[in-house]
Order: sequence, then structure tokens, then C-alpha cells
Amino acid sequence: MQELSGLTSDGKQFYAVSDSDNGTLRIQVLGRDCVVKRTITAPVDPLDVEDLAMTPDGTLWASDTGDNNKSRSTVALHKVSPSGAVERFRVTYPDGKHDAEALLIDKSGTPFIITKEPLGSALIYRPTAPLRTDISVPLEQVARVSLSTTDTPGGPLEGTLDSRLVTGAASMPDGSVVALRTYTDAYLYPVPDGDIVKALSGDPVRVPLPNEPQGEAVAFDPDGTLLSASEGAGTPIRSVAGAAALAQPPAPTTTPPPPATDQPQASPADSSASSWQNWPLALTLGGIVLIAALVIGLRFRRRA
Repeated sequence: MQELSGLTSDGKQFYAVSDSDNGTLRIQVLGRDCVVKRTITAPVDPLDVEDLAMTPDGTLWASDTGDNNKSRSTVALHKVSPSGAVERFRVTYPDGKHDAEALLIDKSGTPFIITKEPLGSALIYRPTAPLRTDISVPLEQVARVSLSTTDTPGGPLEGTLDSRLVTGAASMPDGSVVALRTYTDAYLYPVPDGDIVKALSGDPVRVPLPNEPQGEAVAFDPDGTLLSASEGAGTPIRSVAGAAALAQPPAPTTTPPPPATDQPQASPADSSASSWQNWPLALTLGGIVLIAALVIGLRFRRRA
């Protein structure tokens, strides 16, 4: 897609959205070969769709939150069914206008909008009340994320900002890992307890995504494969197999219980075939202990 801005996957096919749809919201459904199979057309006129998310029931969320000129009094989230039925929810920031290109939906269905900040940290907002189609719902800032400059090549700006600007987000279908991406890298955060705010305050695992001219799309396959894509006709969807596992904490190790007291204990000769190599050391130590005992005994006798 020429202006690909959002991507998600159900493991069998990709769903992609452009940030310019000329009066309608169109979500392209692609096969694994990236050939368009059908188009979901929703009867709504978005201004600047910048990301796409999917909940486990197949509902799509389009993040109509782009605002390069900081001119929008409200931004919108579009909830789209597979058939194209749509609900539009307008939301407002508590602290002025922001440009945002990333959206996360947690396990409870709560949306999180992540801003694209040229200066300072990316800001994370969520609604203060259930979303409604008839009125705008205020957002609240719940977290911020600071990303360091990297040397991964790529991006349209050809400078340090490319590796710091958040341009997309994604979540594993089970909510166990979320990802934020910049033009050049992806950052994976484990979410062991479903708390996205807490997760984004932790230390992420960085996955470089080099040489994408304008990387704005990121997604997960259900098996944990990380997907990324860039704007521009003919640019491929790249994959990093097993990426989600990199962010999972290691499984706890269990210590085997000690043998029962009524079972025979292993003798030094039974411990390993290489135990003979330690015999000279054992004999030497034994000799030293014996000599020390004799000396002490002699001194004791002399004092007696």
C-alpha cells in the first residue's frame, strides 16, 4: 500500500489500513502472499487513520488520531466489525492537541493512544469513562515512554528522531506482550498481569527493523511472530519469528527435592566417573590434616 499506516493479523491473513481513504474507511484484507482478497468498507469519513488493532473476537479498531498540524479539537476511534458496521467514538486530550500514530487495546477492551512527540517522551492516554457515540469522552494521561536514540538505519528524516518517534503499536492476541515501534526499531514489553500502564514502565526488548523507508506498521501473529511494514508501493511485510518470546520472563526453575532419608546415599565413588581425578587432592588434604593433628598432639603432650 502506498500510504500504509496500520497493520494487524489473525494468523491467516493480514488487515491493513491507509492514512488516506478519500471519504471512506477502507481496510484491506490480504492473504499471506500480500495479495488483496477483499476490502472492508465502513461508512465513515476519517481524517487521518494512523494505526489498526484487532481484538480476539475479530473486531477492528482504527485509530483516527493523526494531527500533524495540531489542529484537531477531537480525535476519533472507529470500531469496525468484519462486515463493515462501524461505531465512531470521539475523544479529547486534557492538555492540548497531539499527533498520535499508535493504538493499543488491552484485554478489557480499553484503548490506549500513544503520541508521537518530537521532543521529550511519548505520552500514553486512555479514556476516563466508557466510550460513547453521542459525545466526546475526555482522555487522561496515564504514562510516558522515553526511547533512546539508536544507530539502526532507516526512516524518512535521516536523523536521530527516526529512532525515537513512536509510529505504531501492537499487542499479542492474549495480551501477554505489547510492542511500540519507531521508524527504525520495535520495543517489546511483557504484560504478565494485563496492566499495560505498568508494562510500559518496565524495560523493553529492542528488535531492530533496519532500512524501512517509513516504517509505521507493526503487528503480531498469534504465534508470536513480529510483523512490520513501511509506507510505499511494493514494500514487503517483514517478519521476526518468535519475537514475542524474547519479551517473556524466563520460566521459574524448580530445585529437585533432596532424596528420602531411607534411600541409599551416593558414595564418592558413585558420584561420577571423573571423581578419581580429585583423589590426589583429597589425599593431599587428608595428609595435611593428619600432620596438623600429630603436631597439635605432640604440643599437647609437651605441655602436659
